[in-house]
Amino acid sequence: MEWLARVMGARRAIEVGTFTGYSALCLARGLGPQGRLLCLDINEDWTHVARTYWRKAGVADRIALRLGPAATTLATLPQEPGFDLGFIDADKENGRLYYEEVLARLRPGGVLILDNVLWGGKVVERRQHPGDTSLQAICELNDFAAADERVQPAFLPLGDGLLLLRKR
Repeated sequence: MEWLARVMGARRAIEVGTFTGYSALCLARGLGPQGRLLCLDINEDWTHVARTYWRKAGVADRIALRLGPAATTLATLPQEPGFDLGFIDADKENGRLYYEEVLARLRPGGVLILDNVLWGGKVVERRQHPGDTSLQAICELNDFAAADERVQPAFLPLGDGLLLLRKR
């Protein structure tokens, strides 16, 4: 993700779901010294770990963290496109909501990254896991994004799968 941010020349990014902050650290490095990253998360304990490592890596001044439900925070952001890059790695049941909110705030040509689109390989056997609401939400979002004419999709089978979506 650091590489992608650098190649794009991204300067403003948003991350929904921060956890211990590794992806945020990579994004902040890729944005460069003048770049700014907005991170949204609900867990103060995990993001405390993140802040510790951001300071050690020298990128804490580039990252703003907002604690609280991401849907609520996203609704308070200006509607105009202000981000070059977005990354969503949060609760899967609200993935479509996050997708719409971040995409609306992404500039044309900007990139939205969805994490965990393979869900441990379960996406190919989704019918065998009818009670897995996260899996069902991921499959629905994958299908929606693949057909969404507002974006150009590219799939990377790295880790648990990344879906990169370039906004038209």
